[in-house]
Amino acid sequence: MKKQILLASVVIILSGCNLFKKEEVVPVNAPETLTAKAVMHNTKGELIGEVIFTEKDEGVELAAVLNGLPQGEHGIHIHETGKCDAPKFELAGAHFNPTNKKHGIENAEGPHVGDLPNLTAAEDGSVQLNFIATNFTLKKGESNSLFDSDGSAVVIHEKADDYKTDPSGNSGARIACGVIE
Repeated sequence: MKKQILLASVVIILSGCNLFKKEEVVPVNAPETLTAKAVMHNTKGELIGEVIFTEKDEGVELAAVLNGLPQGEHGIHIHETGKCDAPKFELAGAHFNPTNKKHGIENAEGPHVGDLPNLTAAEDGSVQLNFIATNFTLKKGESNSLFDSDGSAVVIHEKADDYKTDPSGNSGARIACGVIE
């Protein structure tokens, strides 16, 4: 018994230096990666996938996995208001255009900040895309931020964007929408 008490005392004495020591907090100054997501729904309100936004040094990366779209090419744009009201998605407003330019990368007076490359749905209606958009940011307070006072939305159209006709590239009706959050 004396040996156990002596052993316990030695352990307490040896560890005593660490019992009352405060842990050192090391500050971390790494910037937080800005991300956002748009959960996409079709005109019937059915979930069809999502678009993930990640701020990078060279722009905003968009990565999407979508299903249930009609086969073929479709225009996809960032719209000026973060509202998606099925079935027409009209509350999403016009294309995101804080620079007041005309529509389309092939338009001498364009493009809108929210103009994006067409996407192509496979025969089964699936789409996987990944690209960098350089015209906008996720940083709040910037003039080209998707997080302005009324937010933004991603809209997919029924037809391909022709990249030149103002205001929407003759891309037709809105067939899917997701609020960027």
